[in-house]
Amino acid sequence: MIAQAAGAPAEETDRGPHGRERSRFCAATRTVQPVSELIRFVVGPGGEVVPDLKSKLPGRGIWVTATREALAEAIKRKVFARGFKREVRLSLDFVERTEQLLLRSVLDALAVAGKAGLVATGFSRAETAFSDGRVLALLHAAEASPQGVRKLAAARRRHRDEAPALVVGFLTSAQLDLALNRPNVVHAALLAGPASETFLARCRRLERFRTGDQQPEAVVAAPN
Repeated sequence: MIAQAAGAPAEETDRGPHGRERSRFCAATRTVQPVSELIRFVVGPGGEVVPDLKSKLPGRGIWVTATREALAEAIKRKVFARGFKREVRLSLDFVERTEQLLLRSVLDALAVAGKAGLVATGFSRAETAFSDGRVLALLHAAEASPQGVRKLAAARRRHRDEAPALVVGFLTSAQLDLALNRPNVVHAALLAGPASETFLARCRRLERFRTGDQQPEAVVAAPN
């Protein structure tokens, strides 16, 4: 759902909804897109451009398609200085820092899901969750062994869990440990619940940023 808006004036880049779905003008691609596919940026007190991932920070905002490519193009074309109509500062690693903030939002959402009791860590707890039919996705540490991944998938099949096998496999064991506040997390099952949906949505957003795929079918690729 992308509408051409090549002539959109700068003052409309941060205004309200267009039509039935909330959408904004992308300063890099010059198209109007749903806000779910964009990142809002504002200028901080020191004149530095900062990502506003929750779209709640005060002040004028500039919206850019939420991909590395679009953000790099926005920097190259100096759209922030033009859009904000002032001198602004951008760090040399601005794209990478934005990606790290997206990753941080993923880990924060996982921590919330863990505190809500929606993450079953370890093989035995995950297998119990399969039997209850509550598993929404599988979590595997990036360094997980292929044997462990296959073992958990086989346990799921034994319990006749026919739900789509969403898999999150890009987080390291250290990141999982920190988010879930427990040691040596390699495999886990994500249980159904609002906090889990938020976590998966943020995973998809990060995946879109990294790959440019606007509609990723799976969350991310799991270890082989």
